[in-house]
Amino acid sequence: MNPAEWRPILSSLVLPPAGPLLLIAFGWLLARRRRGAGRALGLAGLLLLWLMCSNAVAVRLSDLLLPPVAALPPTEAVARLQARQVQAVIALGGGLYPRVPELEGPQPSGQTGTRALYGAWLARESGLPLGFAGGVGWANAGEAEHPDEADAVARLLARTGLAPLRWADSRSRDTVENAQNMAALLRRDGIERIALVTSAWHMPRAVRAFEATGLTVLPAPMGFAVPLQRPVLEWLPSTHGLANTSAVVREWLALRLGR
Repeated sequence: MNPAEWRPILSSLVLPPAGPLLLIAFGWLLARRRRGAGRALGLAGLLLLWLMCSNAVAVRLSDLLLPPVAALPPTEAVARLQARQVQAVIALGGGLYPRVPELEGPQPSGQTGTRALYGAWLARESGLPLGFAGGVGWANAGEAEHPDEADAVARLLARTGLAPLRWADSRSRDTVENAQNMAALLRRDGIERIALVTSAWHMPRAVRAFEATGLTVLPAPMGFAVPLQRPVLEWLPSTHGLANTSAVVREWLALRLGR
């Protein structure tokens, strides 16, 4: 096993909900010998779990931990692409549903689908070619049979009629490989300046990876961590709060570790 294949396992154990749950379990075990310390640790884990599952905390952590990124205003997006002499729009993948019975086959995850659709919209409005950089990820690395993420995205875009894919990468295992593989494809066609589409929390690391290949990058972020409900509900545990917090903390760790 490639050592990098341990990344999704280790990150799952550190990030919520597993990280706080392990803290609670350790507190429970410690309470058998040191009741006060064990209970305090268990309560700390419970409080941490609650906070990590609230979208209000996710939004605040995004502001505090990650470099700021700004969206392209819809009315100015094409003009900014033209001003920067962008030659192509590249959307990054974010996962795949291997089996979706109602649609007969693998489909892009919600994250991948929204990135691809926004990238296709930018490509259509600007008249630029579209590329997609996806892959299998380290969680599925080594699997003999894994659905093609780029193929699933191509079928999604064909149904919408927004824009076809000109370049596709489905072999990458992380963002660095996305950048390296896509840069190799783009340079065959003389492409040096791109608009990069990915989630706002992922954009700083993605830009760093693509610029390291020598490409000039205009960030086109989407999927920002923003308030979704009334303030009191934002502080209550929710699935979207947990997903946003996990994504933000994961990106913060990846930026610090250089991956």
